[in-house]
Amino acid sequence: MTPDPLAQVRCFLFDMDGTVFLGGRLLPGAAELLAYLPARRIPYYFLTNNSSRSRAEYQAKLVGLGLDVTLEQIFSSGQATALYLQQRAPGARIFLAGTPSLEQEFRSYGFNLTDEDPQYVVLGFDTTLTYAKLVRLCDFVRAGLPYIATHPDVNCPTETGFIPDIGAMMALVAASTGRQPDVIIGKPHPPIVQVVAAWTGYRGAEIAMVGDRLYTDIALGQEGIYTVLVLSGETKLADLPGAPFQPDLVVKDLAELNHKLAGAD
Repeated sequence: MTPDPLAQVRCFLFDMDGTVFLGGRLLPGAAELLAYLPARRIPYYFLTNNSSRSRAEYQAKLVGLGLDVTLEQIFSSGQATALYLQQRAPGARIFLAGTPSLEQEFRSYGFNLTDEDPQYVVLGFDTTLTYAKLVRLCDFVRAGLPYIATHPDVNCPTETGFIPDIGAMMALVAASTGRQPDVIIGKPHPPIVQVVAAWTGYRGAEIAMVGDRLYTDIALGQEGIYTVLVLSGETKLADLPGAPFQPDLVVKDLAELNHKLAGAD
């Protein structure tokens, strides 16, 4: 009998928005699954492309929703972007289009945030974006400065529907400047995969990525990671036929995944 690939997974990565919670509520099965895994001594982490919040804010939100989560279990594209730049240009001058939380994250890594003579331009999911900041961003991108985006998501799910995410802002910048980011850090791009592998000690099919987006979460399958699509967020079943990235497993929500894992014991 061929082994069940799901039973071979040694570490789980969970997207957050649309997978574990939506707005201010946990999605079905989240609490049960995140209690089941440590009981079986299976480590899990949260891997989010949303760079509008700091890891500490995400930890506070998850704890407030009743989950026992440490800061070390949370990875964000904002943190990964800061680590990427710290390895290449420690203490660099950066023009950052991001929220105050992302600004604080970058300062904690020793960067000088400035809108005068920066060395790098970083675009995050900036829910505080102003027209003046957008103009400055486009000026620097048009001038040819190295341009980095924290992640590629087009929309962010909320309890009332979708709101424009960084991918929509990237399209606006491209329409104005003719440039796409030189580097994109978050899922499904290699820089964030390298951070996760170094942090967890697991690689390839030992890791399962559980998320709701085909083009970020499920696209991590290109790196050999086992992928699980939940239908509780952005992607619907009708989106699967013909999609370039196909999951290894499709479940309605984390409750169904919990049921499948328990059945695999």
